[in-house]
Amino acid sequence: MDIFKKQESKVRSYSNNFPVVFSSAKGCWLYTKDGERYLDFLAGAGSLNYGHNNAVFKQALLDYIDADGITHGLDMHSEAKAEFLSALNTHILKPRDLDYKVQFTGPTGTNAVEAAMKLARKVTGRSNIVTFTNGFHGCTAGALAATGNQHHRGGNGAPLNGTARIPYEGYAGIDSLALFETMLTDNSSGLDKPAAVLLEVVQGEGGLNAASDKWLQQLEKICRDNDILMIVDDIQAGCGRTGTFFSFEPSGIKPDIVTLSKSLSGYGLPMAVVLLKPELDKWLPGEHNGTFRGNNHAFVTATQAIENYWANDEFEQHIKARAEQVSKAIQRTLRRYPSLFVRSKGRGMMQGIECQNGDMASDISKACYENGMIIETAGPDDEVVKFFCPLTISESELEQGLHIFEQAVDSVAEKLTRKAS
Repeated sequence: MDIFKKQESKVRSYSNNFPVVFSSAKGCWLYTKDGERYLDFLAGAGSLNYGHNNAVFKQALLDYIDADGITHGLDMHSEAKAEFLSALNTHILKPRDLDYKVQFTGPTGTNAVEAAMKLARKVTGRSNIVTFTNGFHGCTAGALAATGNQHHRGGNGAPLNGTARIPYEGYAGIDSLALFETMLTDNSSGLDKPAAVLLEVVQGEGGLNAASDKWLQQLEKICRDNDILMIVDDIQAGCGRTGTFFSFEPSGIKPDIVTLSKSLSGYGLPMAVVLLKPELDKWLPGEHNGTFRGNNHAFVTATQAIENYWANDEFEQHIKARAEQVSKAIQRTLRRYPSLFVRSKGRGMMQGIECQNGDMASDISKACYENGMIIETAGPDDEVVKFFCPLTISESELEQGLHIFEQAVDSVAEKLTRKAS
């Protein structure tokens, strides 16, 4: 551990909560060189939806590397890119009646968000972007301006401009869309007409707040009626995490722009894209640039992910069954300890349980770690324990993790009882 303490910046965070050195990983398991293993209920913060070292993806990548396939090609054409685009169109876009161009950005989600915001401003000629309370969109300046979390915003060291924030659905009991619509029509509201709205359908870092279909449909209508673009940030909630490939599918809305990253590559390799309606493709060549916007290794594994998991509905059915398993465990916990927990949150395999405070959530996470499971917290005060295991997890492995969680809750509850007495 000394090398990390001596050489690595204090900006690191996950390793502070899980102070162990990992050497290998497979499926939903992380291993140390000493043979200890931990169930992974973090999954790279949603970057490992198909698990660690997925055997199908790994073999395809090894074969590609062995054949001296293109690794880095800027935005030049390659066979790997063509195969990815074909798979995306055939198995994801066409079956959902979605017509999008694909923009390859720099390899991070925040870069995709930056590109989406820039494009909206370029197309509309307006600069303001409306974002929502508890939203998280990345830590570069433009995306950070759209992010609500003060901890992350405070790290910028300069004013964050170009956005206006309105309440997300359910925030403080406010009818946010009625407010938004009124502000758009009131010449004295102080709201400059926005180029776009930017939102997560399920807010990841913000605490697993899930928008209802009705709310999303109403928001889309407001955008259409007022010539405002709708950007869905599906970086964490996409690629099956909420039960469908795109988080917005159940609502029937069709965003103008969608950002994807995290599990898009399928293997944890850096990759990000912006999906945009064809009529919005007003970019000039190289106008949004980046040296690593052509990660061909990620194209290879992303193609495998789409073809092996999304060519039919079997994987969706698996996710649905595992999501029900998580829901039942959360409901059991709420019934057993009604005074310690507030409610369940999220949907699909993006669920959590809201504790009375962040300290309690932290104690549960620590107790899980001590018993061989990595699980994190989310929310404005880190008050939500966040279940985020790989979507490929088996029923028995998930049950094992849920048992560890329930044991952790029992131990924390017992400590609180002793403290109160």
